[in-house]
Amino acid sequence: MTHWMASAISLSVAYGFGSIPTGYVAGKLLKGIDIREHGSRSTGATNVLRTLGKWPALVVLIVDVLKGVGAILFTLWLWSSLTIRPSAALPIAVDLAPWVVCLAGLGALLGHSRSVWLKFSGGKSVAAGLGVLLAMSWPVGVGAAAAFGIVLAVSRIVSLASITAAVAAVVLICGLEQPLPYRLLVVAGGAYVIFLHRANIQRLLAGTEPRLGQGPSSPSAQRH
Repeated sequence: MTHWMASAISLSVAYGFGSIPTGYVAGKLLKGIDIREHGSRSTGATNVLRTLGKWPALVVLIVDVLKGVGAILFTLWLWSSLTIRPSAALPIAVDLAPWVVCLAGLGALLGHSRSVWLKFSGGKSVAAGLGVLLAMSWPVGVGAAAAFGIVLAVSRIVSLASITAAVAAVVLICGLEQPLPYRLLVVAGGAYVIFLHRANIQRLLAGTEPRLGQGPSSPSAQRH
């Protein structure tokens, strides 16, 4: 297998993992509903919590995190199996591995927010992004998760906690010794997550963003 073929497989599998519409499937299985027509109209764990309850939301959250983990672990496994074989392409494969992990991480984030199964709609890639971080650099993942948990506990605003976690991940990846492709992935991924929260940011500035336990501020509230 050439390194170019391995790169294409890694990116495709990562997008495939990310695109699994966990929240949508939960709504169909548990209540026979399209969760995008309820609550904040999101497929994410927060809207699952509002619409289906605590335990379905926990399962969706865990599965969404595992999607990101699976995307990175598959890529690392594929490239490990490729590079242990004696080959003239070995040095190239070794040098490219972090870059392919970077592409796979972005593929997982894109799959979660632009799922092919939901006509290229989806969530905001926070849970999948956490999974990518945990598999790629667990200290960064743990730090981002801690930032999310602290802000959520204080504010009870999921979007604010998510944005804070994205910023924390960027700070941590730049402060730790990590390969350049990993840093670029986290910077780009963090910016993408914040971009997906642009409507939430407007509501935060206006003081209308709902807290946990509250419904969306309006029927047209953007997804979370």
